[in-house]
Amino acid sequence: MRTPKPIHQESIPRALAKAERYRLLNEPSQAESICRDVLAIDAANQQALICLILAMTDMFAGAQVKVDEVRPLVQKLSGRFDRVYYAGVVEERWARSLLLAGYPRPMGHELLLLAMDCFEQAQPLAETGNDDAILRWNACLRFMDQIHLDDTADDHDPPSLDDDVPVR
Repeated sequence: MRTPKPIHQESIPRALAKAERYRLLNEPSQAESICRDVLAIDAANQQALICLILAMTDMFAGAQVKVDEVRPLVQKLSGRFDRVYYAGVVEERWARSLLLAGYPRPMGHELLLLAMDCFEQAQPLAETGNDDAILRWNACLRFMDQIHLDDTADDHDPPSLDDDVPVR
């Protein structure tokens, strides 16, 4: 079996710029591959880890990637803000992909609330001028409003029984 060729240390900035471009062109598998090449020679490269996490969450739709493949990557991030914030991003994007694929609404609701909790925890850890966590929290709230997903959803209520049908 063939193995990937290593890239040169000097090419990392260019490779990361290319990975970001591929993400923006909706080619997350290309971005993932580049990030893995960077991490193969610089395992602690935070920019590559973040880009890899985002590229993999881009592939949640269509079930190309599962959430359990991404969650461990978040724990490799060095900063507490990044770990908490990107944990929220992963849960939010997983919830959106499940809801849009028709999974049960209570499951998606719980995952969105988990994401929002992560964003609330991340905000006090953010540097001055970084409102990314607030922006994501607001996006989750608006998405739930858009699809009419809230705590009072009828999804939790059991179906009503017809009085003419005996209980078994």
